[in-house]
Amino acid sequence: MSLVPYKDQLLPVEKVFRDPVHDYIHVQHQVILDLIGSREFQRLRRIKQLGTALFTFHGAEHSRFTHSLGVYEIARRICDKFTRNFATVTPGDGGWDDSERLVVLCAALLHDMGHGPYSHTFERIFETDHEAFTAEIITSEETEVNRILRQVSYDFPEKVASVIQKTYPNPQVVQLISSQIDADRMDYLLRDAYFTGVNYGTFDLTRILRVIRPYKEGISFQVSGMHAVEDYIVSRYQMYMQVYFHPVSRGMEVILNHLLKRAKELYLDPDYKFQHSVASLIPFFENKVTLKDYLKLDDGTLTTYFTKWREENDSVLSDLAGRFLDRHPFKSVSFNLDTDLEIIEKMKALITAAGYDTDYYTALNNSYDLPYDFYRPKTVNTRTQIELVQADGSFIELSKASDIVAAITGKARGDERFYFPKEILAPLAQQTEVNLFESIFEEFTHYINNGAITEPKNN
Repeated sequence: MSLVPYKDQLLPVEKVFRDPVHDYIHVQHQVILDLIGSREFQRLRRIKQLGTALFTFHGAEHSRFTHSLGVYEIARRICDKFTRNFATVTPGDGGWDDSERLVVLCAALLHDMGHGPYSHTFERIFETDHEAFTAEIITSEETEVNRILRQVSYDFPEKVASVIQKTYPNPQVVQLISSQIDADRMDYLLRDAYFTGVNYGTFDLTRILRVIRPYKEGISFQVSGMHAVEDYIVSRYQMYMQVYFHPVSRGMEVILNHLLKRAKELYLDPDYKFQHSVASLIPFFENKVTLKDYLKLDDGTLTTYFTKWREENDSVLSDLAGRFLDRHPFKSVSFNLDTDLEIIEKMKALITAAGYDTDYYTALNNSYDLPYDFYRPKTVNTRTQIELVQADGSFIELSKASDIVAAITGKARGDERFYFPKEILAPLAQQTEVNLFESIFEEFTHYINNGAITEPKNN
């Protein structure tokens, strides 16, 4: 009796994971089940999908693990749809070659493997790149994930990594995982909307999966489904404005950023000695990070350090750790970078006079997103545009067919905010040092209330 090659092994009975967004996640291949059980993939259970947004939307406790399963499931459904309705007949006809299925499914499942604790905040302070770590986890012979993928074929890990790096030769495969409308974005919009309790991110996934189809240059959508695609674009826009860029979440992110920055500064200070070990962070403080070091960290690891740091002798580190753990976000006001910088400098001077180090207790934070753009070959970061297939087989770019999408195409949305300790705005009766704060409070609130910058409305 001959053995079935690992890459072709189907489970005798498919496994399912119950999911609040997709009902069931269907696992049919042995390699997918093995990858889910790998050490590196299980680590994603311990990394929150939305980072500091859970301090604003208390239900946002979902993980990168659940999101990755969801991306896999959407990719699996698309592969099924393409195989049934758009299978290739002759090479180069633009149809779907189902021999690409396994590389799509593995790339979909593993696309977020390299995320660190608190994701993008951690990346900025320690200059790491989650996509680079994702590729390294997949291709390094030190990982369980790599050993599993190599059982498909020796070069299979490199193929999967190249999909995530957008260098895989088949554009259909790449765009299923990374484009302006892909399995990744479709899952995180629906999942984040569900767990944050908002309705902004909902759109008709069933309809989109009904009208999606392959063509020579990648992925397209039947023009009859244009309104479902419009809805997806608008939903994405609303989620960024109302959830991902929420001022309170960003206020907590500022504290986290300053907390990690202060810890690194103290470690590099030969005159300061931590009361508690910071062993797992030393490679990051010294910029000598290995893959093994990186995989030791998750949200829980950092939270444990923060709990210890609130007892440190350094008052700034201790205070910032307490603010983060106890959810005391910085307040903020929106401002115009071109006109309000002088006012911001005066406000920072008042904050300094109140006894705060502005390097750690203030921040200028901006968040902008481009909801949709068409392909611009001369730009630094070109984008794949969304193509609609018309009845005669010709293609039309989405913003040329949709007035709604045209209105937001190529236009970045977001704001700039100045963050500061909320005690600065506390009523004088609540201030410990009334004499110190009296003139500071009055002048500070004057800048906010005179209309030059916007009074904070966040909680």
